Amino acid sequence: MRTAYLALGADVPVAVRSSATAEDLPWASFAGQQDTYLNVVGSDAVLDAVRHCWASLWTDRAVSYRATQGIDHHAVLIAVVVQRMVDAQVAGVLFTADPVTGTRDRTVIDASPGLGEAVVSGAVNPDRIVVDADGVHVTPGTRTVQVRALPGGGTAQVAAPDRDGACLTEAQATALADLGRRVEAHFGTPQDIEWAVDAAGELWLTQARPITTLHPLPQQTGDGVRVLFCASLAQGLTRPITPMGLSAFRTLASTASALLFGVPVADPVAGPPAFGTAGGRAFIDITAALRSTPGRALLPRILDVMESRSAAVLRGLFDDPRFAVRQTSWVPFVRRLLHVLVRFRIPVLAVLALVRPDAAQRRVVRVGDRVRAVTTAPPALTAAERVDRADRVLRGALPVMPLTTPAAGVGFAMLGLARRVAGPDLDAATVHEVLRSLPHNSTTEMDLRLWALARKLRADPASSAALRGTAPGELARRHRDSTLPPALQSGLAAFLLRHGHRAIAEIDIGMPRWAEDPTYVLGVLANYLRLDDPELAPDVVFARGAAAADAAVAAVVERVRTRSRLRGAIVGFALRRTRRLAGLREEHKDYLIRLFAHVREQLTAVGRELADRELLDRADDVFFLDLAEARTALDGTDLRDLVATRRAAYDRELRRRRVPRILLSDGTEPEAVALPAPADDGSLVGTAASAGTVTAKARVVLDPTGAHLEPGEILVAPSTDPGWTPLFLTAGGLVMEMGGPNSHGAVVAREYGIPAVVGVADATTRIDTGQEVTLDGAAGVVRI
Repeated sequence: MRTAYLALGADVPVAVRSSATAEDLPWASFAGQQDTYLNVVGSDAVLDAVRHCWASLWTDRAVSYRATQGIDHHAVLIAVVVQRMVDAQVAGVLFTADPVTGTRDRTVIDASPGLGEAVVSGAVNPDRIVVDADGVHVTPGTRTVQVRALPGGGTAQVAAPDRDGACLTEAQATALADLGRRVEAHFGTPQDIEWAVDAAGELWLTQARPITTLHPLPQQTGDGVRVLFCASLAQGLTRPITPMGLSAFRTLASTASALLFGVPVADPVAGPPAFGTAGGRAFIDITAALRSTPGRALLPRILDVMESRSAAVLRGLFDDPRFAVRQTSWVPFVRRLLHVLVRFRIPVLAVLALVRPDAAQRRVVRVGDRVRAVTTAPPALTAAERVDRADRVLRGALPVMPLTTPAAGVGFAMLGLARRVAGPDLDAATVHEVLRSLPHNSTTEMDLRLWALARKLRADPASSAALRGTAPGELARRHRDSTLPPALQSGLAAFLLRHGHRAIAEIDIGMPRWAEDPTYVLGVLANYLRLDDPELAPDVVFARGAAAADAAVAAVVERVRTRSRLRGAIVGFALRRTRRLAGLREEHKDYLIRLFAHVREQLTAVGRELADRELLDRADDVFFLDLAEARTALDGTDLRDLVATRRAAYDRELRRRRVPRILLSDGTEPEAVALPAPADDGSLVGTAASAGTVTAKARVVLDPTGAHLEPGEILVAPSTDPGWTPLFLTAGGLVMEMGGPNSHGAVVAREYGIPAVVGVADATTRIDTGQEVTLDGAAGVVRI
């Protein structure tokens, strides 16, 4: 090092900078986690700075950051880079994409006089310069201090002289943006760059690393800027989907394109042109809908009830001239709608549900019987036949929806009719009351069966002791070995026989089903044993909710009848049909998940064969392929390297906390451009989902498996799917970042009578576990 340093010249100032193997990763920048030493002069000082730089691998902040990012401390090595110092007159950072909004064709520059340390350390409010297609835009900073190099080595903060105008000229800013584009093109991804301009006006690039916070973009699906809707997020899934799960999505999307719109897909493996994936998430191009009058009228209203924030973001794009209406006629939409209605006999099914709800329910049950028949496969199938069977089941899954949803649709249509006829006598809070404890809901029935099992096991000393004193993962292992206490072993087996096809993130075929790994179910049973108050028992609460709903219906009818007996009769009929039919809304999802579980079973067997042939490392690696690749592997192609690459990408995306609801194809996240303003009192505002007010401690849960939820705590989650709902039975309230009034979490919360607010932006980061929270489910407000 001495020799190399002396070769630079006599006492040349240098920068001593870390270069760890866990720095500048695609998902973790490690910015500032190891130490940098600037303006180091002299051989002894350089050696000392190098030693300190090495040692900074073990500062408390670096250790904490690695732990948060899930990086093994002992797998990390550190090197040191020694660079000749630039006599910086102006320095700072440059992002080749807007780090806040995600816009890829916008360069953002922070600049300040002196060394760049003033900018990266946050010591100054720098000039903010944006370079885009419209030119150079400067927002002057305050620049009260500068970091300057001292003559004998080291740096110091000094007061900045008064100075008007920007640090950089327009020509320098443009040159910087051009440099950024060249660096981005070289590395193939948007870059976070440090730069300096010396006394001679020469521009220096001192560091470049990936911008780690941007969500990747799906492949462009059309000309110009497109509007992409995150379909997986709308299903309550913030985590990425495995490649095989996305392959199933593509197959379903291809089937929908052909069946519903008469548009065959040339390449079902790739999916329809409007379907794309990025970051392990499914996106649908909704630009055409946004540019049509029917799309603008219907799509936001649909999203209002299933994903409220997405609806608000979508409406915010209505005034963007890039998405101006081009199709004003309703005729093409009505023609396609009539085609679908006639093809699947939906009007006939709807009338049947209205006139004979018992017959409609029996018809839905018969669909379930056919699904169960499909999921009984011949035992002696070759691996290739299993892949073909999985493909056929997926292609035949979509018709389950139009065969089962009309009954529930009539229930909600009747609710809409009742609201229109009753007027103010049926307000939002009363609607929530009417929808409590709906019968015939497969999700709530599943949860109540699990509660009944917990109540039975509480009376069995051996089972109760096992649940209270053993980790759920260990209990799951003992269940596989059939060594649990008999009551627990048999009771769990009976529950899994009926509901073992369910899972957390169950729309992803790559996720293990409860029948494979009952760890979560056992954890929920242990949580249930902590509920001691008989008045809070879920079955008691559910029965109380049903009685309250019946009373609410009677009260509404009586109020309306005082004004008009005919209106009262209509409202009474409509609300009774709502209670009779609306609970069936979960049946199609349960049937689809049964089919998905069967597909997973077939592909798991394929994975075992590929692992036995040493073409995959383990059986579940098959879920990091798609169906076509699984066939290729069966032909003898070793795809282990491809699986390893995809597993690494999947693990990176698991750490992503923010997923855009709507994404433009230029990278812009519209929600980030106009985030919802907090209420004046600092409370968090979302969408009312289940009426009631509760004050209790919050419990933030990002993954329900192994979650410890004390009875009465308010569950705060990014989103939920039916697999989460067993936790609702003992929760005092629910707060979700995603969802709308008719999303799964909202529906089940109403049925259990717990207050709920959904669509609360960044709730899991703005609320901490243990904080006391007041939740007003009717107003859609959460106060910390």
